[in-house]
Amino acid sequence: MGRRSRDMGLTPEILLRAYSIGMFPMAEAADDPDLYWVEPEMRGILPLDSFHVSKSLAKTIRQKPFSIRYDTAFSRVMEKCAEPAPDRPGTWINQTIVRLYGELHRMGHAHSVEAWEGSELVGGLYGVSLGAAFFGESMFSRRSNASKICLVHLVERLRLQGFMLLDTQFTTEHLKTFGAIDVPKADYCLMLERAIAPPHRPFLLPGESSGTSG
Repeated sequence: MGRRSRDMGLTPEILLRAYSIGMFPMAEAADDPDLYWVEPEMRGILPLDSFHVSKSLAKTIRQKPFSIRYDTAFSRVMEKCAEPAPDRPGTWINQTIVRLYGELHRMGHAHSVEAWEGSELVGGLYGVSLGAAFFGESMFSRRSNASKICLVHLVERLRLQGFMLLDTQFTTEHLKTFGAIDVPKADYCLMLERAIAPPHRPFLLPGESSGTSG
């Protein structure tokens, strides 16, 4: 499935280098200390110019059921993504991943989109940004449509900030409803090369370091 590697000197810089050549890490389980590098032959992407939102979801979004914030609870989003769920009894997020992506967040290379219901975090997603590429990692939902709405806000943010590539790693039936497709590794590498060539795109808007709601 991939090349295994123990956490021996693995740094955020090495992680970013891996993303730049089409690789990403996973763990077999939360209590497995090892990571393995994944380089799929078919790569999932969400084309930003053909992203699709259903009429029912668009209607729900207009009702503003949640407050949407960015980067205000990155660690908590990761923790929620790592929790078992009815459709996901296990997780590939171990403590090494939590540490590394927390460091990427502090460096400005990992971000979260969060759905809040009052003071409760009820949905969210996180991923890595490099150049004009965003690599989605995981999402969670504790209310109906919460993670879907976060994904819609993510795409709006990426478009606004001039991103070129939204990598989903793999496609799922859920992501296909938004327009996700599989592309061969060779095609993906060309897309990736073009997307990471520009200067690093900011994910947050000016004055948004403490998060915004909407």
